[in-house]
Amino acid sequence: MPKTLINLDVDLLRTFVTIAHAGSFTRAAERLLRQQSTISLQIKRLEDALGQRLLDRTPRSVHLTPEGEAVLGYAQRILDLNDEMVSLVIEPQMQGSIRLGVPEDFATHHMSGILSRFVQAYPSVALEVTCDLTLNLLAGFRDGTFDIVLVKREQGAGAQGVRVWREPLVWVSGHHDFIAGGGPLPLVVSPEPCVYRKRAVDALNRARMRWRISYTCASLAGTLAAVRAGLGVAVLPREMVPHGLHVTDGQPLPELKDTEIALMTVRALAAPATKLRDHIIRCLGDGPEQAQRQSLTA
Repeated sequence: MPKTLINLDVDLLRTFVTIAHAGSFTRAAERLLRQQSTISLQIKRLEDALGQRLLDRTPRSVHLTPEGEAVLGYAQRILDLNDEMVSLVIEPQMQGSIRLGVPEDFATHHMSGILSRFVQAYPSVALEVTCDLTLNLLAGFRDGTFDIVLVKREQGAGAQGVRVWREPLVWVSGHHDFIAGGGPLPLVVSPEPCVYRKRAVDALNRARMRWRISYTCASLAGTLAAVRAGLGVAVLPREMVPHGLHVTDGQPLPELKDTEIALMTVRALAAPATKLRDHIIRCLGDGPEQAQRQSLTA
């Protein structure tokens, strides 16, 4: 008798891929807006259908089994084809507007390709992007100015929003040895409140190192110009440091905690904004490597 074909549920594959990218059931549940018990049941159904264990779980982490590694590539391809077809046939004329707020430096380095792919998939959706300081973005979000905001926050701080990005912070300087000078370390910072500024000051205070604010600028371009000019040392995510500047990760300066970006949305999210939210979460996926390898999925 011919072997029975197995028709896999696309929803189960989406849950499996999300867990693989997120690295935990908890973060996957947040991204899929489902209960953790629900996605655990979905993975069991997928493993039962395939007759293979795809994930090894420990109290602190989730790892792909060799079978899971093999399935992941095929699952992503199936989802890409499914979502491409849906976008092409069912939703080509989706209309509406989305008001998105993003920190200027993060938008410059990480959002252009992500937003470009979304606009290409949904050309009738008007995307209004505002780049500003996290403080102003949060104020605008509370006032109803934005549908979606990406904001910097302290690692693990608060229950609001979904963490979508995590990246190491480093000290950045030009060709000036401020440590050897023996005086207070000059800092190039953004206006308060700023996560990078707070990390720098807290780290230096813990190490009992003297410091002073030498230059304050709200833009990434201005910060980098000040550092190149030798006005002081800045704290930036490693991915944002351009070629030619000196990076110090630890000694002789104190170590810094990772930076974290969270995505927040209004409760009554319209269909176009829901699509953008899901697209951003999938493309960023908690770090630089995920953002580089993801393509648009609706």
